[in-house]
Amino acid sequence: MENSPKDIWAKCLNFIKNNIGEQPYNIWFQHINFYSYENNILKLSVPNGYLVEYIESHYLELLRISIRKFFGNVKLGYHIEVDKKNDIALDVVSTDSSHINVSNTCYNPNSMEGGIETSAVLDSNLNPENTFENFVRGDSNKLSVTVAEAIAQKYQNTFNPFYVFGASGVGKSHLINAIGIRIKELYPNKRVIYVSAHLFQIQYVNAVKKNRFNDFMNFYQSIDVLIIDDIQEISGKERTQEAFFNIFNHLHRNQKQIILASDRPPISLNGLQDRLLSRFKWGMIAELEKPDYKLRRDILLFKIQHEGLSISEPIIQYIAEKVTGSVRDIEGIVNSIMAYSISYNAEIDMELVEKVISKVIRTNPVHVTNEDVFSIVCKKYAIKPQCIVSMSRKKNVVYARQIIVYLLQKYTNLSTTQIGSYIGRDHSTVIHSCAVVKKRLHEDCSFKQVIESLEQELRV
Repeated sequence: MENSPKDIWAKCLNFIKNNIGEQPYNIWFQHINFYSYENNILKLSVPNGYLVEYIESHYLELLRISIRKFFGNVKLGYHIEVDKKNDIALDVVSTDSSHINVSNTCYNPNSMEGGIETSAVLDSNLNPENTFENFVRGDSNKLSVTVAEAIAQKYQNTFNPFYVFGASGVGKSHLINAIGIRIKELYPNKRVIYVSAHLFQIQYVNAVKKNRFNDFMNFYQSIDVLIIDDIQEISGKERTQEAFFNIFNHLHRNQKQIILASDRPPISLNGLQDRLLSRFKWGMIAELEKPDYKLRRDILLFKIQHEGLSISEPIIQYIAEKVTGSVRDIEGIVNSIMAYSISYNAEIDMELVEKVISKVIRTNPVHVTNEDVFSIVCKKYAIKPQCIVSMSRKKNVVYARQIIVYLLQKYTNLSTTQIGSYIGRDHSTVIHSCAVVKKRLHEDCSFKQVIESLEQELRV
C-alpha cells in the first residue's frame, strides 16, 4: 500500500532526527505536525510563528533536503496554530531565487526549475541578521574580522580572493554575509550574491540540462561580489570546477571581489583542481578558531541581550566554562535554555541551566589522555599504534587516524598543531580529518554509532 503524505512526513522527521540528534529534535521539531498536502503543496502545522522563524534561520537546508528526499520537488507552507486564520506559504523551490536580465526576461539560476522570471531585481541571498554589528569579536577571530571589514570598506583591494576557513559553527557564514551586507550599504549599485557551493553545483547541472549554460555563465560573470560558502562541496565535481574556474578568472581579471568559506584550508581540499587551489592562495587566507573563554562569555552576553533574557552573572560564567565548543554550540545552549523556560514556565536559574547543559554535554568529564584515545581506536580497528604515525594509506589505518584526531581535538586541550605533531602530521591534516569525521557523522548512522561506542569506552 502506498504511504500517505502524513506517513511520508513522518519519514522526513525521522531523517531530521537522525541528522541533528534527539535533544534539538525534541525542542524544535517534535511539535511540527502534518497539516495537508494538496496541489503539490505540503503544509505543516506549527504552534507559533517564532518556531517557524527559528526553523527557517537554523534548519532550512536540512528541512529542504528531507522534503526533497521523500516528497520530491514540492512547495512548503505552514499553518500557524495560534492564529487559525493565518496560513504562511513558503516556496522551498524558489526561496533562494535571484534574477538577471536576459533578453527582456530574467534567468533565475537559483530556481530548481531553472525557469524564467518576470522580475529584474537581483536578490543577493544575504541574511540580514548576519552583520558586522552583531558579530562578536575576540582574539580567536580578530584577524579574520579585520580583513573582512577592510574588504567591505574598500571594494577593490589586495585581499582577493578572501578565503576564510574554520570548524563548523565558528561564524564563517556570518562573517562572509556581513561583508556582503556592508558592501551593499556602501555601494548600493554593486551586484552582490551569496550562494552555497552545493547550490552552485545544482544550478550548473540544471543550466546544462536545460541548454542555458551561457545564461548561467553570463549571470555569474556579471557579479561584482561573489560569495560562495562551503567551497569544499565542489570537490570531485570536475565540470562544476571548470565552470567556476572560468567565472573566477573573469571576475578576478575585472577586479571583482571573490569571497570563499570552507571548513578546511586550501591545502586540505582534496578533489579540487590544482589550478583552482593555486588561485585560492592569491589573496588572503584567514582562520576562524574556536572561541576562548572571554569570547564565549561575550557571545553569551550578546545573545542574552538580543533575546531579552534575564540571566545572572554566575550563570553566564558557568555556561561559558562548560560550553567550550563553537559559537553555534553556545547559541544552541541559550536557545535550549529559553525553550525549556518557556515550555515549563520556569525561571532561568542555575538548576534549570545545569539540567539543560547536562543533557547536551558532560559537566564533569573524565580526564582523557592521548594514550586512552590511541588504545581504544587501535583496538577497534585491530591495528598497532605505530601504524597511526606511519605513512600508511590503508583504508582502516586512515579511518583510525582520522577518528583519533577527531577524539583528541574534541576531548583534550591539545591545539591542532600539537595533535598534528603527535600523529606525525601538520595542523592542516588535523583540520581536514576532523572535517571528514564530522561530515560522516551527519551522513552515516552506523559510523555515528561507532563513534558513540568509542566515546562510551572513554567514559566521556
